[in-house]
Amino acid sequence: MKTSLLTLLSIFVVLLASLPAKQPNIVVILADDLGYGDLGCYGHPKIKTPNLDRMAAEGARFTQFNCPAPFCAPTRSALMTGRYPFRCGMTANPAPDGGPEADALHLPEKETTLAQVLKSAGYATGMVGKWHLGHKPGFLPTERGFDEYYGIPYSNDMRPVQVLEGTQIIEYPVVQATLTRRYTERALGFIERSKGQPFLLYLAEAMPHKPLAVSEAFYKKSEAGLYGDAVEELDWSVGQVLAKLKELGLDENTLVLFTSDNGAWFGGSCGVLRGMKSAQWEGGYRVPMIARWPGQIPAGRMCDQLAITMDLFATVLEATGAMMPDDRVLDGRSLMPVLKSAEAKSPHEYIFGHLNSKLANIRDARWKLHVLPATQIKLKPGADGKWLDPRAPDGVTILAPYEQYNLDAFPGLNTGDAAAKMQLFDLQHDPGEQHDVATEHPEEVKRLMAAYEEMNKDVPVILEVKRTPYKK
Repeated sequence: MKTSLLTLLSIFVVLLASLPAKQPNIVVILADDLGYGDLGCYGHPKIKTPNLDRMAAEGARFTQFNCPAPFCAPTRSALMTGRYPFRCGMTANPAPDGGPEADALHLPEKETTLAQVLKSAGYATGMVGKWHLGHKPGFLPTERGFDEYYGIPYSNDMRPVQVLEGTQIIEYPVVQATLTRRYTERALGFIERSKGQPFLLYLAEAMPHKPLAVSEAFYKKSEAGLYGDAVEELDWSVGQVLAKLKELGLDENTLVLFTSDNGAWFGGSCGVLRGMKSAQWEGGYRVPMIARWPGQIPAGRMCDQLAITMDLFATVLEATGAMMPDDRVLDGRSLMPVLKSAEAKSPHEYIFGHLNSKLANIRDARWKLHVLPATQIKLKPGADGKWLDPRAPDGVTILAPYEQYNLDAFPGLNTGDAAAKMQLFDLQHDPGEQHDVATEHPEEVKRLMAAYEEMNKDVPVILEVKRTPYKK
């Protein structure tokens, strides 16, 4: 009898071990224009971000995480498809007020989104916030794999600024002071409704994209002005999501990923990096990335391995076991090995940075080669030295505080050798890209250029999207 019981127990253990593991929930939180140096855990001396700091302490924080393009939509396409933007033509920003071509731009129908992949694997899929991959009928989130959507479908300064519920306009004009709070409430509601099945929550925050706006609870409360207020409310939002997961007992079965779509705009901080949003310097590309999954990712990991936005797509695939169609190139690689082990190396030897439809640069763990000259946004100041933003709050169509930042609040380094073709920078010793060392290291230039040319064979000739500057 004793032997029989032991035998049955052994069979039960084997059967239990063979059962598929419970599918983890996935939460992707994407900040908008958050700079590399904007968080406490990334060195900001004034902005307080206790929730994100705790998330980093309980998980992994990356120091060499890049986006593939230094502005919004291309990076968002990379996140949703796992592919470099040039592969799907999303190398510019859709804009309802940017002329016919920018108005019509969207993620092509042939592309498969992360939401579609997970939905086919049995996941509930919800999105809150900024989509920016097409705002016309047929191209909105609920038509690209998400069960539900609430948010502004493009940047919060692109007229008409309006909130959609699914495909319907439910608010215009938008009271932006309560936007972070309302996005958070919607995210928490989705988690609550979806707790009985695996889910994907994509929370694409509005802040700290201009125009900056915060609720009364955070307005003028930080030590870093309106920008600091906006980031501290963003941090509160992340804390609310983490608390809800814990409250519902979902904490240990949820992978939470936090990052930004590109570097900081005026008023923010790119830390020790050169440039800002829209520039091909590191300040445009390198952003915070924090990953948390209790029991799977060791606490307190600081990862200096090279990674890029598309890797989040591949990481989610590995974590969930979801299958992607095998008829296309995926540029992302799973980060699970480097998240779990300090001994693991980056899945990339090289990563590449876009300048609109072209590849502008290539970098590895140490070196960065600017094949094309780095560009930086040029805004013409008026007589008072200020730039007149045509998309500034007007109290009628854009409702937000008037005290926005200007040219005197440059977020990154604005010094160094003038931009030119074929510049080489040693990021290990010169993270601010101050000194071109191409003549001292011709062998590195040759090696990086060979890898660039190999990748560039895949880059199609794409006509640049004509964009009409918005005028009041």
